[in-house]
Parts: sequence; C-alpha cells; structure tokens
Amino acid sequence: MSSVLVTGASGGIGAAICRSLAARGVTVLLHYQSDRAAAEATRRELPGSGHALIQADLSDLAAVERLWREAAAPAPVEALVNNAGIFPAHAPLTTAYAEWTAAWQRTLAINLLGPAHLSHCAARAMAERGRGRIVNVSSRGAFRGEPNAPAYGASKAGLNSFSQSLAKALAPKGVYVYVVAPGWVSTERVASHVTDPAVLADQPLGRVATPDEVAQAVTFCALDAPASMTGAILDVNGASYLRS
Repeated sequence: MSSVLVTGASGGIGAAICRSLAARGVTVLLHYQSDRAAAEATRRELPGSGHALIQADLSDLAAVERLWREAAAPAPVEALVNNAGIFPAHAPLTTAYAEWTAAWQRTLAINLLGPAHLSHCAARAMAERGRGRIVNVSSRGAFRGEPNAPAYGASKAGLNSFSQSLAKALAPKGVYVYVVAPGWVSTERVASHVTDPAVLADQPLGRVATPDEVAQAVTFCALDAPASMTGAILDVNGASYLRS
C-alpha cells in the first residue's frame, strides 16, 4: 500500500486531503505542528490502517529533515503534499516594523522555505527510486496579490515558481510536481469571512470552494494526474480569478 505525507493535516483543507487519500486506500502520514489532538481526531476518522502522526515545526531546518526521515522509515513515501501554511495579517501602512518583519520571516519560513526543504528531501529519495509525486498547495493570492498579507502572496508566488523549477529538474527522474491553487475555502478558520457579501460578490458560483473540492484536486495530482501535467498549476477558485 502506498503512503503519502500530508503537512498541515490537523484540520480544514489538510484533514479533507487526508480523508480523500485514505478513501483511495492510501496510508496517510499526518504532519502537525502543535495541535496533536486535532491531528489525532483526523487520524481516527480515516478508513484503513497504518495512518500515523508526525510532529514538526516546518520553520526548523533540523525538524524538517527529521520529519522526512520519520515519514520514510516504515516504507517509501510515494507522494508529498505540502499543504501547511499561515496567513498573518500585516497591512503595509498599519503594521509596525517589528511586527512587519516578524510576519515576513515566519510566513516565508512556513509557506515557502519549509516546503522547499521538505521537497528537497523527498526529491532525492523519489529520484533514486525513479518515481514519486510532490503536490504543493498554493493560492489565488499568488496571482492577484494580498494587500493585507503581502508576505503570504509572495510566499505562494515563490512556491509556484519553485514548483515549476522542481518539475523541470525532476521530470527526467520520473518524479512529477503539481500545484493546486485555491481561492477562498470554507474552513473553520475563515468561517466568518466566507459569508461576507463582499466576498460572495466576487464568487460566480455564489459560494466559495469547500475543503473537499480542494482535496479532490490534490488527490488527483497525488495519484492520477498524467506525467505530461507535471509543472501545472490547477486553479480551484470558482472562476473568481481567471488567468491566461
């Protein structure tokens, strides 16, 4: 049975990804940073067996390497899903310098550098076996900008570019890299925002995406997407932001 490592698996999109993968018979390795109880609750609801929890702070270089070693110790990891991310508000004109710099450092560490370092570990192991997949969860904000959280938008734009660079480097080794870029998603964390008339006015569907819809796209990339799609960025934003 194949195994997939999912970062940020405690709840929301991450939990939905774990459920979707487990429903396909995958053994899921659930990464969490601090909320073990939430991650354990997600693990308990997964069908199948062998699912495991692994704790790590993705901003800690040693912890990232340890995370990969622990994930790959029982059996090779067939796919890595870099889903973990943070969104601290730090509007340029109202945020003090100390808070501004702290937001940038933490956001880039979790949203960009952590996935880059973990992907490096995965890429080397997968290339040695001649197969594997990496799926990075980006954001609509990488394209349209995030005026109240510019580090978030920048981190996701960087993640897109990194993913495409990695796709080119790894394709000859049989390792494929995909990106899923959601817009607003109806998670508990943003429940108070997704029914805001201003948000809904920007949604042609009349609603935002569900975690299960994002998970469906991620699962497709992790298990089914053809090799020729490597490097692709899949938008899951209900046509709220279109690019060509």
